[in-house]
Amino acid sequence: MPDLIKLYIRHTLIGFAIAAGFVAALLWFDVLGLWGMIRHDPSGWLVVFILWFFHGALFGAVQFGWAVMEMGRRDDDDRGPRGGMMIPVRVPARKGRAIRR
Repeated sequence: MPDLIKLYIRHTLIGFAIAAGFVAALLWFDVLGLWGMIRHDPSGWLVVFILWFFHGALFGAVQFGWAVMEMGRRDDDDRGPRGGMMIPVRVPARKGRAIRR
């Protein structure tokens, strides 16, 4: 399996684990009476599953994006600062060539 697919799966699973904790906290603290509504509804387990799944998709995507952006940062840290001081350069302009808009 390619390394990028392994990276994607690993960080998506981390995102789903974070989502499980987030949904558990929502239910534990009974935000907006959510636990009360789920407890009295016969299909409350479906609501919990949907909350977990969509938050997992969101947090997984954010986690994967963060991991990819951190990969580039680690490579830059090893090389030290790049580039140098910007020095202005004079560019001569030719007569008769005006920009028309």
